Amino acid sequence: MPYRTRYRTFRDARSRWRAPPPATAPSAALAGRKARLLAALPNALEDKDFLTLLLLALGPPDGAPAAAHALIARFGTFARAAAADPAVLRTIPGIGEDAIFALKLAPAAALRLLRADIVGRSVLSSGQAVIDYCRAAAAGAPREQFRLLFLNRKNGVIADEVQQEGTVDHAPVYPREVVRRALEVGASALILVHNHPSGDPTPSPADIAMTRAIAAAAKTLDIALHDHIVIGGAGHVSFRAAGLLP
Repeated sequence: MPYRTRYRTFRDARSRWRAPPPATAPSAALAGRKARLLAALPNALEDKDFLTLLLLALGPPDGAPAAAHALIARFGTFARAAAADPAVLRTIPGIGEDAIFALKLAPAAALRLLRADIVGRSVLSSGQAVIDYCRAAAAGAPREQFRLLFLNRKNGVIADEVQQEGTVDHAPVYPREVVRRALEVGASALILVHNHPSGDPTPSPADIAMTRAIAAAAKTLDIALHDHIVIGGAGHVSFRAAGLLP
């Protein structure tokens, strides 16, 4: 190819090349949307709006509202979406690994904040803080979880563990294992917590029988059972407040 032709070709190609547009700041519409959502924090946002705000923080904003809508359509609430299995979340359009990470991180951060209100304090004088923590810990869980709060002699929380996780309506609990673990952590008292994924926190006959069995086993080793709290979407039931403790 003659030199002149090659030069013309290169010159023509260079004239046709355009540098990619520089990164731009978020659009005024996006900035306005974020500002409105942020102004509504923490209580005025509906779950879909909260999910939208969470997804907007991850990157490209175009798909955030649609992804949030898809999550609500599939799970119904933010809590259930955040508690969903990652494998299920991956089937939702617009939800990738970053979004799954954010969905799992948000409730974990909230739980840590609430836990700070009960650790090292007497739970008997901060009952509402304990309820708030228990509700956050069990919120949206699709299966029953049996959680133990271990207390010291001053009734402060020294450990908090999920001992069993079961099906949608049952979590197997063994009184001997509960007491054994209490001895291992040096607990002087216990609070039992479990959730009812059905949403109705009314204790079942099996719940009451299990609580009595744990109380009896704990009493033989001078470990007190202060309460059993059942969490449901419709609220909670405290065995102590309902007069159900043995």
